[in-house]
Amino acid sequence: MQTWTSAVWTTEGFADELRAFVVDAVGTPTVFEPLKIRPWSTVWRVEAGGERFWAKQNCPGQAHEAALLLALNQVAPDYIVPVVAADPERDLLLTPHLGATVREQGGEHDVDLWCRIVRDAALLQRRVAPHVDDLPLTALAPECATTYVGDAVGRLNALAADDPRRVPDDLARQLQELLPTIERWSDQVADLDLPLTLNHNDLHDNNVVVGGTDEPLRFFDLGDAVATEPLGALRIALDVSARAMDAGPTDLRLRRIADAALEVWSDQAPMRALRAALPAALQLASVAKIESWRRCIKTMTAEERGEYGSAPSDWLGTLLEEPPVGHLPPM
Repeated sequence: MQTWTSAVWTTEGFADELRAFVVDAVGTPTVFEPLKIRPWSTVWRVEAGGERFWAKQNCPGQAHEAALLLALNQVAPDYIVPVVAADPERDLLLTPHLGATVREQGGEHDVDLWCRIVRDAALLQRRVAPHVDDLPLTALAPECATTYVGDAVGRLNALAADDPRRVPDDLARQLQELLPTIERWSDQVADLDLPLTLNHNDLHDNNVVVGGTDEPLRFFDLGDAVATEPLGALRIALDVSARAMDAGPTDLRLRRIADAALEVWSDQAPMRALRAALPAALQLASVAKIESWRRCIKTMTAEERGEYGSAPSDWLGTLLEEPPVGHLPPM
């Protein structure tokens, strides 16, 4: 597969390549302009035939999104933005503009809307679970978390002292001491015996659009996606809603949001067990974020690594913090 970085996305060659992809799908555009160019992806605004579209390509480490959306539109078309055109080999993707996101509509303080977001995301997970082995997703089972964290700490701590990706010695020591606790979290989550399924891994109010009143929400921006047990997918939604509402781990609004997703799985495990395991699942969700950042950093420039290179280390550090909902027993 072609190797590209954000520098490629500013070249005439890439613009010509993307334009040709767009023209083949919807005809000659009247508007064709970059909206975002970031180290992990580029998104372009396209208007053609009186309609608006979004064209996207991810960095090589996350170049699964076009193939993933094609597959999800077969499995759960009512929960995913439609695909106008896709080239999985180049990870080129064209999707229609479906309207304002929840955040753009000012819904970030609406508890009912957050409940709808996480409930519909869980319903999507239920639909996807039987097909997850056929999807182009990295699988991160809870049983693998301890090994994953131990390996990540060892590799990142061994980097040169001036490398922005390096895990500091003190943090590395604390994380090594935490490994038995991570093993207990893994056991607690694995004991629920929930299936691996889609973890959006960036589930928040700006990555979902509202359809009709009686229609499911539609999710997009799945470059970070992985396959995990389902509860950890709540991590970003709870982090973002907690900040929006200035809510702490015992805030009943956050518990209500979490319950909206847990209820979707309550036929697979008792609600009491789901609630008890949720804090551990939210901690293990840090592994999914570390994985997506690892994939992105591989092709970053030195300047970009200076800005974003510490992200895996930062997410490792969150394992020492309290989860956004609930409390963990003493280590």
